[in-house]
Amino acid sequence: RTVLTFMIIAIGITALVGILTAIDTMKVSIVDNLAKVGANSFTIRTHKKESGIDYPNVKFTEAEAFKQRFLGKAEYVSLSTNASQTATIKRGSKKTNPNVNLMGVDEKYVALAGYEFSHGRDFTVSDVTSGMNVAIIGADVKDALYRTSDTIIGSEISIGNLRYRVIGVLEGKGASMMSNDNLVLISEMNARRNFLKDGGRYVISIGVEEPSMLDRTVDDAIGIFRTIRRLRPMDDNDFEVSRSDKLATTVIGELSRVTVAATMIGLITLLGAGIGLMNIMLVSVSERTREIGISKAIGARRKNIILQFLVESVVICQIGGLVGIVLGVLAGFGVAMIFKTTFVMPWLWIASGFGFCFIIGLAAGIYPAIKASKLDPIEALRYE
Repeated sequence: RTVLTFMIIAIGITALVGILTAIDTMKVSIVDNLAKVGANSFTIRTHKKESGIDYPNVKFTEAEAFKQRFLGKAEYVSLSTNASQTATIKRGSKKTNPNVNLMGVDEKYVALAGYEFSHGRDFTVSDVTSGMNVAIIGADVKDALYRTSDTIIGSEISIGNLRYRVIGVLEGKGASMMSNDNLVLISEMNARRNFLKDGGRYVISIGVEEPSMLDRTVDDAIGIFRTIRRLRPMDDNDFEVSRSDKLATTVIGELSRVTVAATMIGLITLLGAGIGLMNIMLVSVSERTREIGISKAIGARRKNIILQFLVESVVICQIGGLVGIVLGVLAGFGVAMIFKTTFVMPWLWIASGFGFCFIIGLAAGIYPAIKASKLDPIEALRYE
């Protein structure tokens, strides 16, 4: 019964510490990705469909017109489009799963997106304007197609029926909603010529040098793009503006809700474990009635009996808490490995876990301890 009880407590602490540690790790991952992308950037993209309204796509001509008019107003202005989200990349007998994100980009995209190169180089203006069959591959694609000893730069890969020469390999950033390593970048013109039969949907990314300039730059960008789209002053924007800092704030806010839910789940589990522990201690009082009578007969006082039962209750809880904390920390470490981000040692949740276990041990043991201390020694000795 004791083992089952501290295992229930361990499960509760694992849920509490593990989930909260994983959430803290994900927050660090988001902040790290935001730091790489830059908090002083924003995008203009096609508005999401809502309330039956189908907003027009951001076309290449509009994106290019914006880029030409906005040059000099921001440090970076980049155009990109999603050519496919289900591309299969081949090299010889090897191929990827059909889930590679194929993107057409310009020479500013990689720097603005916060990627770094492990091998090779970025696109040049000549690569983009000529639409050459050159490609930059992500870390996951590299792992799927190449061995460690293979020469990557200058090798050829196949996308559909087309062959591309690899000029660069991106450093892995880990899987998160703000980054993707399972991708291949080609020039925007090449993507438009070979893959975008319907013209595609373009994303305009803008980065400024100083965060203090962001609000003014966003307003300027909205004004210019409204002019390009010939919107009247009373018309609402038919495009979407997303700021990287607000996106991260929103995601972290949603994770905070998950934190509250996880805390409630863990506490409810611990409450159930506490009730189970109290029942076990009450059974223990009944089973050890004669032992209690002997203790009192040789001079044990009420406080000695209370202390004995409280210590047993707290120790059981602390053993369960220790097991749960170890499992919870391992779960958080596993999440950190999956997201390829820095593991955050959850000192707060470790301390909280031991604190919760101590409180539960006291709460579950106090009533059985008092009941045991009130036993009449004569009646207890005649028990059984």
